[in-house]
Amino acid sequence: MTFLRRTIPRLLGLAMFFVGPAEAGLAPGAPDLAFGAYQRGYYQTAFKYALKRVDADSHDAAAMTLMAVILWDGVGVQRNRAEAMHWYELAAKLGDLNAEYALGMAYITGKGEPKDVKKGAEWLKKSAAQNNAGAWYNLGVIALEGNGVVSNFKEAAKDFKRAADLGSPDGAYALGLLYRGGRGVPKDPMMAAHYLLEAARGGHIAAEVEYGIMLFNGAGIPANEEAGAKWLLRAANHGNPVAQNRIARILMAGRGMKQDKVQAAKWNILAASAGLRDPWLDAQTSKLTPKQRIEAQQAIRAYLGW
Repeated sequence: MTFLRRTIPRLLGLAMFFVGPAEAGLAPGAPDLAFGAYQRGYYQTAFKYALKRVDADSHDAAAMTLMAVILWDGVGVQRNRAEAMHWYELAAKLGDLNAEYALGMAYITGKGEPKDVKKGAEWLKKSAAQNNAGAWYNLGVIALEGNGVVSNFKEAAKDFKRAADLGSPDGAYALGLLYRGGRGVPKDPMMAAHYLLEAARGGHIAAEVEYGIMLFNGAGIPANEEAGAKWLLRAANHGNPVAQNRIARILMAGRGMKQDKVQAAKWNILAASAGLRDPWLDAQTSKLTPKQRIEAQQAIRAYLGW
């Protein structure tokens, strides 16, 4: 398993946070027509409502951010990232946490603006100060990346902890890996398992794999093959090749789950199609009867929706 993805996963396809009427500059009880239209996929309508709001109130940061998102993604309107950055910057200067986050990521990734990690981090800190979990997580990634040579694991752990406390599965996953490796925090398998489980419960697929393997093998925590297999099956159904390989081995051996060679062959073939070959599983699959081979192919087609 890799220690941590060296990319910043939650970039500028900004997941808009719901804002109430007061935060959106609307009268109490008034519906947010712009955001409502955006949620339903009526992007042109959303843009028009947001623009109308900005024309009426030059301090409506939420409307500015919504316009920036639409322009950045090019949904309903022609993509224009320079114009999107203009609105993000205006909204960020008014204190909108989503705009601060987007602006920070634009500088960090060099998308929309020349790359400037230091400047981007400053915007992320402003967003993080308003309890933006994604901002805390990405500040942790920056701390890990350091200057390209030296990583600040202690600072990363603090940032990931803040993200995890705010409900970020990415933050919980990253913190779990730090506890498992003893980087920036004391090595503690139980704490690693705690945060990996938290991330897995939040739908983090890599965490489902990591926690499932820890639980199945009893790596630093009491072993529970049946529970570990369930997490690996969940990740396998999410398309993770490592989980597909592990669940194939589990089903072929009949450990943690009832032996099912047809299903084992299915998962092995799916993992192999993603580039994860397993000679032992291949050998076991070759021993299937013609009927079992047909059933395995049928199971694959059903899984893929063919």
